[in-house]
Amino acid sequence: MTDPTASSEPPPASADSPPEPPARRRGRPSRAESAGTRDRILTAAREEFSARGYDKTSVRQIAKAAGVDSALVHHYFGTKEQVFAAAVEVAFAPALAAPDALAEGPPDGVGERLARFVLGVWENPTTRAPLLAILRSAVTNDTAAAVFRRLVAAQLVRRVAARLDLPDAELRAELAAAQLVGTAMMRYVLKLEPLASADVEEIIARVAPVVQKHLTQP
Repeated sequence: MTDPTASSEPPPASADSPPEPPARRRGRPSRAESAGTRDRILTAAREEFSARGYDKTSVRQIAKAAGVDSALVHHYFGTKEQVFAAAVEVAFAPALAAPDALAEGPPDGVGERLARFVLGVWENPTTRAPLLAILRSAVTNDTAAAVFRRLVAAQLVRRVAARLDLPDAELRAELAAAQLVGTAMMRYVLKLEPLASADVEEIIARVAPVVQKHLTQP
C-alpha cells in the first residue's frame, strides 16, 4: 500500500544546502561575450600570422590558439583572408591618426610632425609588436600584401591626400608614405645597421625634410 503521508514534492532545501546553479541561457551570446571572443580571435590571429606567416597559418590553428571552434572564426570573420584583413586593421589602427598630424600646426612643419608621429608608433613596443606581426606576413605573401595595400591606400594615403591642396595629391601622399614605411621596414623589420641603432631624433631630422618636400613643395 502507498503511504498516504508520503508527498510527491521534493523536500525543502535546508539553509546549508548550496544554491542550484542558474539555468544556462540559450541563444546568441551577449555583446560582451561576443566582443571578448572576437578580440581573442584577433589576438591569436596576429600571433599565428607572426609566427608562421600567412601561407602556413590556417583558420583551424587560429581557432585552436584562441580556444574556440573553427566555425566561430568563420562566423565572426569569414575566410582566412578576411581574418587577416581584420587583424591588419586592428594592428594598423594607431597609425591611422597620422593624417590628423597634418592639421596640428603650420604647413612648414608638416614633414616633421608626420615623421615624428609615424616613427613614434613604431618606437612604442606596444604598438610596434602587432605591426611587425602583420608586416612580416605582408612582405612574404601576395594575398596578405594586397590586403595590407588596400588598407594603407584607403585609410592612410587617401586621407593624407585629401588634406593637400596641390596637384597630384595622392602621388605626393604615397611618396611620403613610402619614405616613412621604407624607413620603418629597414629599421624595425630588417634591422639594418646603422639605421637600426640610430637615435630616433636623428632619423626624424633626416627624413622630415624629404616628407615635407613631397607634401608641400610645388
